[in-house]
Amino acid sequence: MVTPVRVRFAPSPTGFPHVGNIRTALFNWLYARHYKGKFIVRIEDTDVTRKVEGAIEALLDSLKWLGMDWDEGPEVGGKYAPYFQSQRLDIYREMAERLIVQESAYYCYCSSQRLEEMRAEQIKRKQPPGYDRRCRDLTPEERSAKEKEDITPVVRFKTPLSSQTGFRDLIRGEVVFDNSTLDDFVLLKSDGYPTYHLASVVDDHLMAISHVLRAEEWLSSAPRHRLLYQAFGFEPPQFAHLPMILGADRAKLSKRHGAVSITEYKELGYLPETMVNFLALLGWSLDDRTELISRQELVANFSLERVSQTAAIFNQEKLNWMNGVYIRSLSVEDFAERALPFLDKGLPAEVRRPLAKKYVGEIMPLIQERAKTLAEVIGLSQFFFIEDLDYDTSLLISKGMDREAALKALAKSLASLNKREAFDAESLEGVLRPLAAELGLKTGQLFGTLRVAVTGETAAPPLFQTMAVLGKERCLKRIEAAQNKLAKRG
Repeated sequence: MVTPVRVRFAPSPTGFPHVGNIRTALFNWLYARHYKGKFIVRIEDTDVTRKVEGAIEALLDSLKWLGMDWDEGPEVGGKYAPYFQSQRLDIYREMAERLIVQESAYYCYCSSQRLEEMRAEQIKRKQPPGYDRRCRDLTPEERSAKEKEDITPVVRFKTPLSSQTGFRDLIRGEVVFDNSTLDDFVLLKSDGYPTYHLASVVDDHLMAISHVLRAEEWLSSAPRHRLLYQAFGFEPPQFAHLPMILGADRAKLSKRHGAVSITEYKELGYLPETMVNFLALLGWSLDDRTELISRQELVANFSLERVSQTAAIFNQEKLNWMNGVYIRSLSVEDFAERALPFLDKGLPAEVRRPLAKKYVGEIMPLIQERAKTLAEVIGLSQFFFIEDLDYDTSLLISKGMDREAALKALAKSLASLNKREAFDAESLEGVLRPLAAELGLKTGQLFGTLRVAVTGETAAPPLFQTMAVLGKERCLKRIEAAQNKLAKRG
């Protein structure tokens, strides 16, 4: 590209980072990295009333978790600082005043009550709601009279009443709007804070943004922004409006579809590698068949030509499958390291802390194949950590067995294992397989009874490896406890 690529992710801290805005951040980051450009983070915190405590930290932490480093912005600075819009208010006021002087904008003195009544009347008449331009052509005398009423005005843009405004979207092609469908939108609010329209246009120009990649919901704002660029005499950046993300039912993605916040996905134990891969495929594809793509491959191949115009479908089953694949691809050491914080937080309080890393490392290979998320590790491995198991004693009686057969199997197993010095998986198999034949049982029957006895579960990791990790003392104690429970059952 001739022009150096400079893109920005400009979230508003009015909520915690959700799938949609983090997907937007990812596409911007990939675009910048593919073209060896700059990725800028700018915090658009001018909506003071809706600001959520902790949202900024969550946004930045989410970017860090996903490995989306930024070249300019909070914490790293840059020559276009400050990167918080709340610290740039003087710039916006000066720019709004500039538009007033050149008669591209005007002061509006209408009260909120008058505007509400106007909208109600428009709705009643089935007219599209919009400002009726009462203050657009006030005479100097009328304006002076309004100022004496001690009303703090807003600044509105003087939208052309006729003709059209168009631009070429890098994803959607030529887009044209009739100016008659646009109202005189607010640029500067009465509290001195700018609207999104003014602040984003001014900052994108002053920060030399070359491409604006943003959500499709902003497409209707694009003509307003083009008109503002014209009024200021600024060269506009190139625009690309990214497709919406819908749930499986093709409704707009919301909490009823499950987790929406990226923070939630982190807490649920999804890997950052998975989320980057999955989010990249929400509206972009490599070749219509490749599902698993590394970060390096994404950077190497990302282009707007492969971004779809149609909505992307958020498929939770696909995300779970993909996360399982990524978990299985981790080394045992890496898997154990990542699982440790989840175990530490999720295991019952009775389990001694700190958890022994060596012991955790022995458990992880046994459950890695079954875990779809890091949070699932807790349920899959809890019996390795707790002392007393709680289960329905009827589960000790495998299919085709009765209570007496199960009691005999437990007693014989206890006696045989008690004599063994070696307690590794191979030695345990050497003892227990012949024992099944001696008891006249199928191996599945004996192993099923023992599995419940030592784990409290009917589905657990391979029995012999599980028993080896649990250790002789704990296994014997649990088999004896199972025998006593079943005997009392009567």
